[in-house]
Amino acid sequence: MPQRATGQDLLTWAESLSAIARTGLAFTESLYERERYEEVIRVAAEMLTFVHDDLEVDSVATEMMKSVGKGVAGYVTPKVAIGAVVGNERGEILLIQRSDSGVWLYPTGWADVGYSPSEVAVKEVHEETGIECEPLRLMAVLDGVRMGFTQIPLYSLVFLCRATGGELKPHPWETRDAGWFSRDNLPSPLANLERWVEPAFRAIDGEDVDVDFDLPRSSPWEEPRSV
Repeated sequence: MPQRATGQDLLTWAESLSAIARTGLAFTESLYERERYEEVIRVAAEMLTFVHDDLEVDSVATEMMKSVGKGVAGYVTPKVAIGAVVGNERGEILLIQRSDSGVWLYPTGWADVGYSPSEVAVKEVHEETGIECEPLRLMAVLDGVRMGFTQIPLYSLVFLCRATGGELKPHPWETRDAGWFSRDNLPSPLANLERWVEPAFRAIDGEDVDVDFDLPRSSPWEEPRSV
């Protein structure tokens, strides 16, 4: 029996349709094609407002159109967020309570132009918590929308880091609180704990944990093949 689409499915499809249409608008010179792409954007906006009834179709479609660029600059791709799992000598993990949602998570932020991903990880940790750290290796490359922790299409790169100094000082705007936590003393609510908490502590303890990534689905970009 076919499964019913969830609200998360609708969000994913809406973002995909919007991205395809905005990319098409960036490259086409045809007025006919422009009209078709704009219709697709409106359909995507209607799907989003079906999930979020506090949004209005015209305003969502207008916001989508604002991001349309021209040529390569208009090719719509996911944004990039950088996260850092930071451990200390006591085997504790550094967590922040986000100011926007109140949810606890490892330090994370948008990638900045002019910095490498590992540099962003170090910078975000220091800005959000006051702690200095060094990156050891990559822990995860994840699709934020597929994981359900964002409505903005993004890829999250998560680094394993080791604390090297600094003083715990939560950022007054970006975080409500920050602290060091052991396995048996984690704060609540904790974002997506089933996915990353156990591997994070194993990595902090020195285990060789595989890099986590989203496994491919059943070739969604291909047409069904006859047997």
